[in-house]
Amino acid sequence: MGQSASLWTPSRPVVDPHLDGVGWGRLLKRPYVVYLGAHSHGAEATPADYDRAKQSHYEFLGSYLGSSEMAKGAIFYSYTKHINGFAAYLGEEEAIRISKHPDVVSVFLNQGRKLHTTRSWDFMGLEENGEISSSSIWKKARFGEDIIIGNLDTGAWPESKSFSDDGFGPIPSKWKGTCQRGLDPSFRCNRKLIGARYFNKGYGAAVGPLNSTFKTPRDTEGHGSHTLSTAGGNFVAGANVFGYGNGTAKGGSPKARVAAYKVCWPPVAGNECFDADILAAFDTAIHDGVDVLSVSLGGDPAPFYNDSIAIGSFHAVKHGITVICSAGNSGPGSGTVANIAPWQITVGASTMDRQFPSYVFLGNNMSFRGESLSTKSLPKNKFFPLISAAFATAANVSAEQAILCKAGTLDPKKVKGKILVCLRGDNARVDKGEQAALAGAVGMVLANNEASGYEIIADPHVLPASHINYLDGLAVFSYVNSSRSAVATITRPRTQLGTKPAPSMAAFSSKGPSTMTPEILKPDITAPGVSVIAAYTEAQAPTNQAFDNRRVKFNSVSGTSMSCPHVSGVVGLLKTLYPNWSPAAIKSAIVTTAETLNNSNDDVSGFPLTKVKRRRLTTSSWSLKPTANHSTKSDPSQRQWLISARTSAVDSAVDQHLTAARTRVNANCCFPLHTHC
Repeated sequence: MGQSASLWTPSRPVVDPHLDGVGWGRLLKRPYVVYLGAHSHGAEATPADYDRAKQSHYEFLGSYLGSSEMAKGAIFYSYTKHINGFAAYLGEEEAIRISKHPDVVSVFLNQGRKLHTTRSWDFMGLEENGEISSSSIWKKARFGEDIIIGNLDTGAWPESKSFSDDGFGPIPSKWKGTCQRGLDPSFRCNRKLIGARYFNKGYGAAVGPLNSTFKTPRDTEGHGSHTLSTAGGNFVAGANVFGYGNGTAKGGSPKARVAAYKVCWPPVAGNECFDADILAAFDTAIHDGVDVLSVSLGGDPAPFYNDSIAIGSFHAVKHGITVICSAGNSGPGSGTVANIAPWQITVGASTMDRQFPSYVFLGNNMSFRGESLSTKSLPKNKFFPLISAAFATAANVSAEQAILCKAGTLDPKKVKGKILVCLRGDNARVDKGEQAALAGAVGMVLANNEASGYEIIADPHVLPASHINYLDGLAVFSYVNSSRSAVATITRPRTQLGTKPAPSMAAFSSKGPSTMTPEILKPDITAPGVSVIAAYTEAQAPTNQAFDNRRVKFNSVSGTSMSCPHVSGVVGLLKTLYPNWSPAAIKSAIVTTAETLNNSNDDVSGFPLTKVKRRRLTTSSWSLKPTANHSTKSDPSQRQWLISARTSAVDSAVDQHLTAARTRVNANCCFPLHTHC
C-alpha cells in the first residue's frame, strides 16, 4: 500500500518558482488534480506510450501557462497508464480556465483525505475519522508505550506488520521472558513482539504424542494473531479483507510490547486449550513481567477452585496484573456467561457502526439488507432461480439436515445454477456456502434461525452470498413457498460507516446471571466483537476451512474473543497513565465510566425479533465508550415481552414453510426453523 492515500494539502499556498516581482496574491499556487478520463493505450502499452501521455500533459498545461517548460515545473504527478490526468500547482484562475476545456472531465483541489480506520477504536472514541485529538487517551497515555501485554491464545504470526518493531527502542528492562522458537527456526521475536512461548503438555496428555509441528509458538489458526494485534498491534495502513473495510489497523495500545503464550491447539473432541497448559502459561507470564493478560478462551462455569483461568488470573491479579477474559459465545440464553470470577474483567460482544451490506432482491419486488464479505459477485441486475435447501435434498437425506446445507445433504441436480437459501445453525456459516458451491449453486442466502434474531455477520464466503436476519429469512422462505418460479439476485457487498443503531449486543454473546455466583454481575462490560478486522495468520484461510485456498494478512472475525482484547488495549493505556493503580481500580474506572446508550441515544439492546421499539434484552448492556455516563442495568424481563410480540403473520410464515416442505419433499421432511447454532 503506497503513501499516496493521504493526499496531503500544503497548509500554505506555493509560490510559483518561475515568477517573482510584484502581484504575489495572484501568483499563489495550490495543488489541483486535472482529470481527463481514461487513456487508450490498448493492451500492449509500452513505455513510449507512457512518455507520450506525459508529454501531452505538458503540452496541454503549457498552453495555459505559456510553455511546456513552465508546465513541467508545475506538474508533480502525471497519470500515464490507465487514469488520464495530472496533478499540478495552479492558480485559481488557471484552474477555472482549464476546467472549461471540452477534454477536461474535472478539476479539483488536492484536499487532505484520511484513510478510514478499521473502525472499532474510532467507534469507541479514541479517534475521530482517523484524527487523534490532543484530548484522546491515546496521546495522554503515549499509546500504551512500553506496557507489556501478554496473550493466552493460539500464538502469533511474527511476520505480520502489526508486530513489526520499526521505531521501537530497547526492550523494557523489566522483561524476563524469552522467544521460545522450539523447532521453528523461522520464528523471530523483536522489540515489539518481545516474547513467545508454547505450552502443549496438557494437550499432548489428551491426544497422545505430538510431532514436531507442535513445538512452536507460531499461530497457524489465526485466532491468536487477531486478538493480540487488537490489544497491542501497530498502526498498519491499508489493512482490509479483500478490499472491504480498508483503513488503518491498530491495537488499543499500539506502542505496547506484546508477548504470545500459545496454549490452544487443533480441536480434539471440541476442546483446544487444556487446564494444565493454561496454568503453566499464567505462571510463566507472571514471571516474565507482563502488565496485562488478555485471555480469549473459556469453558463451562465451574467453582473457582476448579477453574484454571480463575486460578491463574487470581494469581496474576495478586501480582498487579490486570486480566481480561471473554464472556463466551453461548448466547442468547441466560446463564451462559463464562469467566465469572470477580477479579477478572469479563467482556461481552456487541456491534460497531460499520457494516458490509449486501442486498437480496426477490422477483416479487421485495428486497432485504444482509451482510457479506464475498469476493465473488453475480452479474448486475441478473436474476437466478431461487430454491430453499429444504427442497434440494439428496437421496435419503431429511429436509431437517438439508436446510442447514450440511455436507452431503444437497442434490446437485436440484441446486445447479440456482441461488440456495440455507438456514443458520449447527455447521459453520462459511461451510454452508461451500456446500452450496459444491452442489452447483451460483449464490447463497443465509437466513437466521430464531435464536440468532437480527444478528447478521459478514463472512468471506466462497460464492456470492448474503446473510439476512430471521424475519427477512421468513419472508424469503414464504416467497419460495408461494412461487413455482421464484427468482432472486444478490448485490456485491460494500463498506458502510456510521450505521445506526450501534452498538447492539450480539446474539452469540453469553449472558448472565452467573450460575456459580449469581450475586456477582457478569459480564462486566461489552466492546466491539462483530466483524472486527485485525492481523491474521498466513498459514490458514480466512474461513479456517480446508477447502479455502485463499490467504489474507488481515481478517474479519466475530466473537467475544474479539471484544476481550479491545478492553485489554484500554487497560494498557490506563496502566501507562496510572502505573500504581491496582487491577481493581482499573476495572472500576472502566465499568463506572462506560456508556449505556447507543449512537441513536437509545438503550444498548440486543437483537429483537420484531421491528418494535428497541428494549434492553441483556443483563450485559455496558458499552465500552469513554464517557462519564452511568445508569442502572437493563431489565431482562423485557426479552420475553419482545419474543411474545411476534405477529401472527410471522407464525403463519413458519407454518406455511413447514407445511410446504413436508408436501414438496419425500418422507421424513419435518425440519425446525428454530435450530440453534
